[in-house]
Amino acid sequence: MSANLPLRERRIDIFFAVVFSVFTITSLIADLMPTLGFDFSRPSDNFILNSNYWYAHDTDPLFMDPPVWMRIVTGLSALVYMPFYLVLVYALVRGRNWIQLPAVIYATMISTITGIIVFGVEFFGEPQWQTPNPVKFLSFNLPYVLLPLLLLVRMRKPEPFTRRF
Repeated sequence: MSANLPLRERRIDIFFAVVFSVFTITSLIADLMPTLGFDFSRPSDNFILNSNYWYAHDTDPLFMDPPVWMRIVTGLSALVYMPFYLVLVYALVRGRNWIQLPAVIYATMISTITGIIVFGVEFFGEPQWQTPNPVKFLSFNLPYVLLPLLLLVRMRKPEPFTRRF
């Protein structure tokens, strides 16, 4: 078993640690609100609710009045992915190889649930919802699918922290 490279030599892991730290915050702000049933269908004085209103109104109409299945998806993000992000950031910074399998499972789940189900319904499904503005929708949401897939590529080899990307 080889020694892991120091973090300063694993710049891609610094990038991933920053990105997934931000994902922790966005899961808390954006995904917890619809999961708990907060109403953000109109502007609010509350910063978090107003942020969700702004996003939903301008970018993602389905998010404004989510059906039960969408609340399950946001619940996964808020209650499962968010704690995982904290563990992932720790493992990336400390170079813990045990994160490899959980990271692969996470990336597979995210790409399946968000990439296929959510994007599919948003663009091709349920006619009762207004189709989102594709440019805004993809610019906000594509990183949440692409970056986990890049993490999957990062974690593809045994002992991922022993070599540069």
